Amino acid sequence: MSASTQAARDFKGTHTEGRTPEELRELVSHVGAELELAPAEVIIEWAVATFGDRFAITSSMGDAVLAHLASTVAPGIDVVFLDTGYHFVETIGTRDAVGATLPVNLRTVSTPLTVAEQDAQYGKDLYKTDPDLCCALRKVQPLNDALAEYDAWATGLRRAETHNRVIAPVVGWDARKGKVKVSPLARWSDEQVERYVVDNGVLVNPLVHDGYPSIGCWPCTRRVAPGDDPRSGRWAGTSKTECGIHA
Repeated sequence: MSASTQAARDFKGTHTEGRTPEELRELVSHVGAELELAPAEVIIEWAVATFGDRFAITSSMGDAVLAHLASTVAPGIDVVFLDTGYHFVETIGTRDAVGATLPVNLRTVSTPLTVAEQDAQYGKDLYKTDPDLCCALRKVQPLNDALAEYDAWATGLRRAETHNRVIAPVVGWDARKGKVKVSPLARWSDEQVERYVVDNGVLVNPLVHDGYPSIGCWPCTRRVAPGDDPRSGRWAGTSKTECGIHA
C-alpha cells in the first residue's frame, strides 16, 4: 500500500453532519494534498466514510465509470442526474440503464421551469440567444438545489479533458456551492477510462461511438472530427466552454 493510500485511509471516520462551511473548508485544506495521489476508489472510500449519506455522485451519463466505481465502494450511493429537458434520447437511455443495472440510488432532478415555460418567459430557444442563462436555469441552479442536502459531491471531472480543468483538485472546496467537491478521476487519462470500461463492462452512452466524445444538451452539442479537441463539439461556434457547474 502506498503512503498516499494509507494516509487517505487514516482520515476516514470524520463526522461532518452539522459542520459549518468554514469547518468543511478547513477539512479540505488538510486532506486534499494527502489524497492527491490516492487511487480513485480510496478517494471515494474516504468521502463515503467522512460524509456518509451527505455525499453524492453526479453524472451526466456520458458513461457510467464514476457511478460504477462508486457502487463497488458504497452500494446504494446516491447518483444525481440533471434532466435539462434537452437531453439526447441516448442520454436518457443510458441513465435508465444505469439505474436498472447498478446498485445505486439514482436521483433525477430538473428545473421547475419546463422548456415551454422558459420559451414563454425568456423567448424561444434561449440556448441560442443567451446560452449562459439557459445553462444557469436548466443546469446550475437545479444542481445547487439538489445538492442542498449534501456536504460533498463527486464529479467525473478529469484534467485530461480540457486545459480549463488541468488544475482541478482531487478534493477541493467549491466556494460557490459551499461544499466539498471531489473528483476521484481527476488524474485519469483517456486510456485509463477506456481500460476501466473494457475491464468492467461499463455502460457507455452510444453517442460516444458516434462522434460525440463530450455530450451535453442536443441543441448545443455537435459531432467532433477524429483528432479534434473532444470538447470542441460543445457550444460549437461560440466562445462558451463550460456550463457553469464547474466554474
